[in-house]
Order: sequence, then C-alpha cells, then structure tokens
Amino acid sequence: MPVQSHSRAAHVAYQDLLRLHLEDSASELVGSIEERHRNGRSYLYDRFRLGTEMKSRYLGEGTPELRARLARAAELKAQGEARRKTMARLARVLRAEGLVATDRDTGSLLLAFARAGVFRLGGTLVGTAAYALYQGELGVRFGSDELAQTGDIDFASFERLSVALGDRVEENPGDILQALRFDPVPGVQDRQIWKWRQSHGTAMVEFLTPAFGDERVKPLPALGVSAQALNYLNYLIAEPIPAVALYRSGILVQIPRPERFAIHKLIVADRRHGGPDQAKSRKDRAQAAFLIAVLAEDRPDDLADAVEEARSRGPRWQQRLEASLARMPDTADLLRGLT
Repeated sequence: MPVQSHSRAAHVAYQDLLRLHLEDSASELVGSIEERHRNGRSYLYDRFRLGTEMKSRYLGEGTPELRARLARAAELKAQGEARRKTMARLARVLRAEGLVATDRDTGSLLLAFARAGVFRLGGTLVGTAAYALYQGELGVRFGSDELAQTGDIDFASFERLSVALGDRVEENPGDILQALRFDPVPGVQDRQIWKWRQSHGTAMVEFLTPAFGDERVKPLPALGVSAQALNYLNYLIAEPIPAVALYRSGILVQIPRPERFAIHKLIVADRRHGGPDQAKSRKDRAQAAFLIAVLAEDRPDDLADAVEEARSRGPRWQQRLEASLARMPDTADLLRGLT
C-alpha cells in the first residue's frame, strides 16, 4: 500500500504543538538550574527551597535545546494562558486533519503518568502505543490495520539512569494504575510486580528495562516500579525523542526514534517467530516494513545509521536481522539500497 502523507497544515500544526508542550514544560522552572555530570553527560535539575529543605527536580539531559528553553522560563511562564489556548486550537486542527487521537483509556493513563513525572524521569513509551505516535512525527497517515492495538501499553527505562537521577515520580505508577482499575499481576516465580491487567477489559500495562544478558526483574527507583529486563531493549530506547499523544490538548511523552523502532522490530520479530507470540511476530514485521518504507524515502541517513549500529553489535544481532529480512524481500531491498 502506498504511503500517504498528512497535509502540510497537519505537519506544521503537530510540530507547533510539540514545541509548545516543550515550552510549557520548561515554564515550570521554580528555582535555579543545577548541573550534574555523569559518564561524560550533563543532567539539569531545578533546585529550589521547600520549607527548610532544598529540593532538586530532574529536568532532563543538558541539551542545547533544553538549555535555551530554560533560559526563557520566566517569559514562557508569563505566556502560559495564551499558550494553552493555542495548544487546544492546534489539537482541534490535528483531529480535523485526520490524525488519529489516543483512546480515552490510554489517554487518561498517559496524562496521569506525565503529570507524575514518568516521562520526565526517563520513562519511554514503547510498543504499538508508541508506534501510533509516528503519524505525527513522520507526517504520514496510518490505516486501521497499522493502528490496531491490543490495548497493551508498555513503558521502558534504563535501570542505571533510574538509579542515578536522585529523583522520584510525584505519584507511584502502581497507585495510578489501581485508581484507573488495573490490578497488579505478581510474577510466577518471585512475585515481583512489573505488570498490571485492566480489571474491566483486556489491556495490560508492563514496565521493561534493558537486560544486558540477564533477563530478570529489576527495580526502577526513579519511577517507583519494578521492570522486566529484556535483551535488545537498550538499542531501542537509546536517544529517545519527545512526542505528543493527541488526547485533550495533547500529552507530552517520550518515544523511541522511529529508525531504531523499525530495526528493533525486525530483531524481536525473529525472536518471537515460531513461539507463542507468533501473531506478534507478524505484526512486528508489518510495523517495521511500514516505517522502513517511509524512512528510506524521507530519512535515509538516519535509517542507514540505525542498521549499521545494529549490525555492529555482533553476530546474533545480524542473524536475527537477516532471518526477518529473509521473509520480507521488499524491505530487504530498501535497506540494501541505502548503502
């Protein structure tokens, strides 16, 4: 099926809405900016006094973009009312232009998690819920098949980052989930809780973290949850990007880079092939094929870099990629054409 683009008006409206949400986040600066350095990277904090105590609130990695927004924090705060009206208008424009909005259950959950600081503290939305948001990032129309969701919502974060940040969510995700009528599902062996099942439906919320070889349940202190460790996940959630989920006036979340998402889907599709998740394997390949078709045309350099990085990680990565591509000759041809 040919890739269909959204209109220029929709693409501009989405980029404006994303920019305004990022500015809105920066406008919440209360005190002075504190900079901390770890492993060659800079991390910024909002340091302020609360009563007799000094508090630090994590703001994000010290990128030039974040620094520029924080430098305008007072100005952005003064523009708050006008900005929120514009955000509501842009959300209406996007709905009218055909961007598929997030359903109520998912939107309520993402909004509560955003307010609690899940995304600010390193949480990344992954899986089909993240895939749906590439319609705005890439400016393309998704059909009903591409956006068909199981209702599952997956979040991932690096354990080491979560431990190092020295900050925590303002409300525990487990408490949020139970308030939204999700029941905890203890692990079979160790009874640790890293997933919740919707009590009035079939949706599942899971927390994940990179395994680096050892696929066990690990704590994510900043998010206040435990997470199932999975191999190959570190590649997916490296260098995530901000995105807006279209619910109310939009929700600022964090998702994987689309080129990493596509290549990661090829890897996990082979891992699932022939097992109990056979249907998910087919869906993985379909999502990868669609994204690669778009990226090969619009962002070929980004896609080529993502493929090269995955292949450089060793023979097992290469084997899984080639096994999936053997079932996807058109996609394999697109990737070969990048070099």
